Amino acid sequence: MTETSTITISPRAVRRINELVKAEPALTLFRVSVEGGGCSGFQYRFDLVRETAPDDVLVERDGARVVVDPVSLGFVAGSELDFVDDLIGAQFKLNNPNVTASCG
Repeated sequence: MTETSTITISPRAVRRINELVKAEPALTLFRVSVEGGGCSGFQYRFDLVRETAPDDVLVERDGARVVVDPVSLGFVAGSELDFVDDLIGAQFKLNNPNVTASCG
């Protein structure tokens, strides 16, 4: 699978995912999914989970393990998962080149 058919994980996201997993050792995977709603017609969801589904795509970098289901992957392929800690708060963010509209 090529990088554009999956997602990449930034070094900041790797660090934060590894911190979260260390605090919750039973939950070893970070799931990225897409749900209906939001300004662009969908919104991202991020969860720690125990296991993958049979058709999930697994992306690993420096110990961080991220899973994406095939339907969500269709919306986020080519994106970079990042972790941002700024004035408005700390949060995971998907830098998605496929999004053409945003809120604001």
